[in-house]
Amino acid sequence: MDALNVFIIDAAAQWWVYPLLFALCLIDGIFPPVPSESVVVALSALAVSAGVPNIWLVMVIAAAGAIAGDNIAYLIGRRIGSNRFRWMQRPRVASAFAWARKELDRRGALLILSARYIPIGRVAVNMTAGATGFHQRRFVFFSIIAGISWSLYSVGIGALAGQWFHDHSLLAAGLAIVIALAMGLVVDHGLKLLYKRKARKSLAAEDAASKGAHSRTGTPVSH
Repeated sequence: MDALNVFIIDAAAQWWVYPLLFALCLIDGIFPPVPSESVVVALSALAVSAGVPNIWLVMVIAAAGAIAGDNIAYLIGRRIGSNRFRWMQRPRVASAFAWARKELDRRGALLILSARYIPIGRVAVNMTAGATGFHQRRFVFFSIIAGISWSLYSVGIGALAGQWFHDHSLLAAGLAIVIALAMGLVVDHGLKLLYKRKARKSLAAEDAASKGAHSRTGTPVSH
């Protein structure tokens, strides 16, 4: 265990850790199975408990990689479009794209910011934003905020675990990963509840507006 501890700390002190971190965060923006968040929190825990790598560089590089990955996903979606392939032209798929486009217009900031914390969700939202023509400058702005906040969140979890187990670097890194996964599940569940609640309110508002329009015109409302 001591030998493994020394090996990991030595690896974390190498210069190539930083470009590797950037690459992982970038790829994670278009390929969710890449565990960029686990790497960020583990390196942050090591930075606090063992002194390497530089936690400020981890924070900046993780944010830069996340922003780059999200914008690449947007550009891929923009290149593909929402009707390029036959399966995209099916009524249900076209309806789903239309719904996503409407939601992005209504609450684009919320969707893009919150999706950054959900691996599959961020790829889906970012590609859909590109495919459905969401304004690129707005997307870039929101993606920058999302990437920075995600980096601060991930580094914060790692730093907290590293502080708790200052003399046990491997334990700190492992605990940081567990905390990050648990927090991810909580955030995912909370966002699903929030979206469902907003969807119900939106439907209720549309229904009320429809009834109001029918009452003004004297047209009976059918159920």
